[in-house]
Amino acid sequence: MTIWFASGVGLTRFVRPVLRMGWPVLLVVAVLALFVWPWVNQRSTELKDRFERRSDLSRVAPGQFQTSSDGRRTFFIERDTEDAAIGRNVFILSSSGDSESVTSARTGRIELVGEDRFLTLDRGQRNEQDLKLGDKTLSRFEGYKVLVGERVLSQMDDLPPKARPTRELLRLPSPKFQGELAWRIGLVLGCANLMLLAIPLSASNPRRASNWNLLFALLGFVVYYNVINLTQAWVASGKTTMGAALVGAHGGTFVLAVAMLWWREQGNRLWHRPRRAGAAA
Repeated sequence: MTIWFASGVGLTRFVRPVLRMGWPVLLVVAVLALFVWPWVNQRSTELKDRFERRSDLSRVAPGQFQTSSDGRRTFFIERDTEDAAIGRNVFILSSSGDSESVTSARTGRIELVGEDRFLTLDRGQRNEQDLKLGDKTLSRFEGYKVLVGERVLSQMDDLPPKARPTRELLRLPSPKFQGELAWRIGLVLGCANLMLLAIPLSASNPRRASNWNLLFALLGFVVYYNVINLTQAWVASGKTTMGAALVGAHGGTFVLAVAMLWWREQGNRLWHRPRRAGAAA
């Protein structure tokens, strides 16, 4: 900045080389925000959903008691080392309303019927008790099926907005989807505005040993990023539209950056005029 000001060139002429150097970073931010971010969230949601919707038997560690995903069943098995889908010495404690049952079997395996998952037990017994009346029922069986999962994976309609592709958010005018889209576009616009803001914030008088500009730049980034998150919440809650949020937050920041550029350049010119007038005198 010292060499730039000493050359007599205006600060606005510094915008072009900064944008020329920063456009690859801006492109990377756009790709990450618009394409990579939803793809990663979608894969993360699918993996989480796949784990949650696996059969209760496959999630039980051998030799340990574990509760099912809905909290109504407790399992204990000795898993077969040859096949992970088959367990030996299966124990199931189930509670539903006013009844409680204890089911034990020598073996258990997973069977798929359409989108439903069943746990098939072989050679066991079931002891059921009515908690209100105290009646007990004991039954033995050679084969017994228990529904342990209704669907293997959730449908695409159940994905959260952050896990949806950008093109899908453009087609669906829902407030939640518009809020997520405003956040993604806001990251790209915010990156461009921060590059413009960096120019006037980096301009300083070399005769003053001060780091206030660096502090202002850090505070400006923190405030600006929080504003981007606030616009997402406002649009998702229906308090404002996506266009108004983008224009208000990012348009206002752009005007502020241009105003600071003009103020810095005019201040630099006024700072040099008295020195030239004094030298001529």
